[in-house]
Amino acid sequence: MADEAAARLAAVRARIARAAARAGRRPEDITLVGVAKRQPAEAVAAAAAAGLAHVGESFVQEAREKIPRVAALRPPPASALVWHFVGRLQTNKAKLAAALFDQIESLDRVELAEALERHARASGRPLAVLIQVNVSGEAQKGGVAPEGLAELAAAVRGCPHLRLRGLMTVPAASEAPEAGRAAFARLRELRDALCRATPGLKLPELSMGMSADLEVAIEEGATQVRVGTALFGAREAG
Repeated sequence: MADEAAARLAAVRARIARAAARAGRRPEDITLVGVAKRQPAEAVAAAAAAGLAHVGESFVQEAREKIPRVAALRPPPASALVWHFVGRLQTNKAKLAAALFDQIESLDRVELAEALERHARASGRPLAVLIQVNVSGEAQKGGVAPEGLAELAAAVRGCPHLRLRGLMTVPAASEAPEAGRAAFARLRELRDALCRATPGLKLPELSMGMSADLEVAIEEGATQVRVGTALFGAREAG
């Protein structure tokens, strides 16, 4: 497992480096988040041993069991992995999510921001967040509508224990990598417009792009790419 994990990680990093070179960017400015949804703790530990530093999870309950198992399997610095929540987050799971994760990438409504703020304040630990934007307009997908972004960002900025770091999006599903380009470009434009309209606001992070389309996302300005299958292979059934 260790050799395979190292090979997969090297291959993804090579893709990131090539895409960054085409875009005139530095590969070290792009964070690779290994999305470990329905992957065993052993696979995450092997990837961490190979050098993966950021791990994403989509289910709070799964992460509650997996995070300590990964820490037990790997000595420091693997125990210092940065954990990202990248799935849809129910408000009633906000307390657990705030305790487990270093960054919530799917903040998409005011009531969720208020819940995360309460729990971050109670724990005394500031929480990094990204606002998820539904640029594709799909009803079944999480994320604030583009026209609601400014209002939500203002609400998040009013939460002293939340650190708004940027935006995230998931484009419409497609087998063609180029299909997501317009959505990625739109997220960058929304970020830039919001920062121009809000004095002092800096949003350095754009989380966009996955296994199939990370190159396109990087070309459009992604600073975080969320990669599952290319790093870990097929998910366990569930």
